[in-house]
Amino acid sequence: MNDPIVTPLGFAHVRLTVTDIHRSKAFYEQLFGMPPGSDFSDQIDDPTVHDDPWRTYGGCSFTFGGQTLGLRPVARAGDRFDPDRVGLDHVSFRVGSVDDLHAAVARLDAAGIEHGAVTDLPPFGLVILSVQDPDDVNLEFAAPRP
Repeated sequence: MNDPIVTPLGFAHVRLTVTDIHRSKAFYEQLFGMPPGSDFSDQIDDPTVHDDPWRTYGGCSFTFGGQTLGLRPVARAGDRFDPDRVGLDHVSFRVGSVDDLHAAVARLDAAGIEHGAVTDLPPFGLVILSVQDPDDVNLEFAAPRP
C-alpha cells in the first residue's frame, strides 16, 4: 500500500442539484426543523444569480454537526434524480489544515493527477483544492482558513 495522496477527515459539505428551490428549501426546513444558514433563494428570478457561485446560484444551505448540505437550483423543471446515473454537484471532504492541501498538491502532481489550485474562499471560511474523479464528478478537499 502506498502513502495516501490526502487523508480526509470527513465531509465538509455536499450540494445537491434541485429543480425547484422553494419546494426543496421548504422540505429541508421541515426535515431539519431549522431555516437555512445561507439563503439566496429569494434571488432565484435574478438572471445573474444562475452564474454566481458567491450567491450559490440562487440556492441555500443547511449546516449541522459541522457539516453542510447545500441546494443548487439549476436542474431543468421536470428532471428527476436517477440513482443509476453518475453525479452530484460536488462532494467536499474536510482535511485538517491548509498545509494538508499543499501536501496533497505535491502528491497529486507526483501521481500525474490533474487538479485545481489551492484557493482561498474567505466568505465561506475555507481554503479548497479540487480534483475531478474518473466520471468527472468534482471532488473538493476543504480546510478551515488559518
